[in-house]
Amino acid sequence: MLIRSLTLATLLAFAGTLFAADGDSPLDMDKGRARPLIVIAPSTVDPTWVSLKKALDDPANRKGFDDRNMVLYSVLNLMGQREGKDLGPQDTAALIRSLKLGAGPKTKVILVGKDGEKKLEQSDAVDLQAIFKTIDELPATEKEATAPTPPPVTEPVPAKGAKATKPAKPTKPAKPPEMPDD
Repeated sequence: MLIRSLTLATLLAFAGTLFAADGDSPLDMDKGRARPLIVIAPSTVDPTWVSLKKALDDPANRKGFDDRNMVLYSVLNLMGQREGKDLGPQDTAALIRSLKLGAGPKTKVILVGKDGEKKLEQSDAVDLQAIFKTIDELPATEKEATAPTPPPVTEPVPAKGAKATKPAKPTKPAKPPEMPDD
């Protein structure tokens, strides 16, 4: 009986972490819409983070960042943010878990494509222009991976020689049913 209980507990603990890892990452909401750029640094004064933040303050770089549909995620001192807005501890942990990173004291910069796959991973200094170049070299299918839009609706053209008709008037809404007197 004890062995069965331990086996069941182990199985549930293992399966629970696998199920929790699926679909709870903040990156899932950006899939098909934006390219997340994730910076994981041990502190807020990390030179890689400071240089990237300074580069993004330049209007030309910021325009390039926005034109490429990029979103900035940062995890500094285990505190996560998306575009400057705080993520909860569970979302931060899910973000780190979804990237499948090994532990290490170095700063990591990861570019994720619209398809959800890692496109670039660096551990040292970040060159924003190199990141832009990587995005520009992506295949056209990844660049255009966006939510599908419905085709425009066109009105049919009457056949040649046919008499043109006026469009029908909209009908009046039906009267609501009257309540019976009791």
